[in-house]
Amino acid sequence: MTGFVGIVCVALTFVVSVFMTVEAADFKKEYKMQVNVGPQFYWGIGAQKFADLVKEKTDGRINIKPYFGSTLLKGAQLNSFQMVAQGIIDVAFESTINSSPVIVEHNIFSLPFFINTFENLDKLENGETGKAIFAAMEKKGAMPLAWGENGFRQLTNSKVAVHKPEDMKGLRVRVVGSPIFVETFRELGADPINMNWGDAVTAFQQGTVDGQENPVGILVPVQIHQYHKYATFWNYLVDPLVVYWGKKDWEAFPDDIKAAIKESAEIATRFEKALCRAGLDGDKSLTILKEEFDFEMEVPNPVEFLESKGMEVSFLTDEEVAAFQDATKAIYDKWIPKIGEDLYQKALKDMEQ
Repeated sequence: MTGFVGIVCVALTFVVSVFMTVEAADFKKEYKMQVNVGPQFYWGIGAQKFADLVKEKTDGRINIKPYFGSTLLKGAQLNSFQMVAQGIIDVAFESTINSSPVIVEHNIFSLPFFINTFENLDKLENGETGKAIFAAMEKKGAMPLAWGENGFRQLTNSKVAVHKPEDMKGLRVRVVGSPIFVETFRELGADPINMNWGDAVTAFQQGTVDGQENPVGILVPVQIHQYHKYATFWNYLVDPLVVYWGKKDWEAFPDDIKAAIKESAEIATRFEKALCRAGLDGDKSLTILKEEFDFEMEVPNPVEFLESKGMEVSFLTDEEVAAFQDATKAIYDKWIPKIGEDLYQKALKDMEQ
């Protein structure tokens, strides 16, 4: 009898061992994550937090390695969505700008002076607009998990305090290579130039490029005050991020892993959004960081920081914003049919709520 029990125990041990081995084999040793920026930016900090949370909440079964600075893409940032959808890259913590060539609906966020408050942005992401955009992403091969944020893009330059469209005339401005960005600046009379950041810095120093546009979370770390005197906080468009996974691989995960990853994405993006908004929405995001994450900002007020470095920071009045909206109507006429009239109407309705 004792021998029989021993045989059974050995057999059970073998079965459990095989089961555990098969289960472990179902997961990759490393899941590669595309991140456009470096680890020192708020976006990069949020991406690392997501990876850390996933490892913690899956008890080490899912290990995500962030590849910062788009090193997986070798400079071809606009290929990120396709590479995730095809399973070449596992997951991305990525800007909607980079996926906009494939997910044309993402261009809704780049309509100039359309979504110009955090409140409006939250309404879109949490409303019918956000649902429709996530559905479009899923249809094309990626599973969106949560909205992150790079922030509203602001203008800095070395020539003039911009308050009206006429101030833009002739300004040579480094912009993102997305067509809607280039067309918007041309419509305003500026000379948009697409170049990588290293070349842009050299051009700023040499005086061959006058300005650039980026969110505050980029302006502070890159020390934009070293190159530019004037900052215009005009919220001309917003740069949301999305955490998304390749759909095929996502569907192969067991439910508990999916739940752990999704929860991690939601927590990490709440943290990352608060980093981007800190000091720009009163005390709301600063309070979230302190009370929920025990985190205090090194630069709690980015506007005061830029001013302390000698920059002249301007905020547009409602009348000034209206003038810029009028000056960019042609962008709406061209891009709404591409983005989809139905999605545009959803966005208008969401913002009215």
